[in-house]
Amino acid sequence: MEEQVKSAAFLESLKRNNEKIRDDRASAIAEDAQLMYKRETEDLALSLKRLKREQENMLDMSPTDANSLVLASDFDAKDYVAKDLEMSVKIRNLEIKLELAKKRYAHLFGGTINEL
Repeated sequence: MEEQVKSAAFLESLKRNNEKIRDDRASAIAEDAQLMYKRETEDLALSLKRLKREQENMLDMSPTDANSLVLASDFDAKDYVAKDLEMSVKIRNLEIKLELAKKRYAHLFGGTINEL
């Protein structure tokens, strides 16, 4: 029975020294931060991909099928341009944010993030 107590995780945890405790805490904090940074960066890449796809889909002028086309009278050029420019700005901002996030990740955690 005494042998089991000596190798028990709870007792071993109580016997750890300050350096080991600090090391364990630092490892846990670093791991959490790295995972969250990676997830955020991957989410940025996904948002960017979706936004680019949405902007490209705006070029599809066939509302119902491949043979139909939007009537000239139904097309609002001003609205189209405004939406396209707005999306372009969002895309550019996401590209900048993603680039910065990848650089910071590499600096903080010494690795690279592969885009989706």
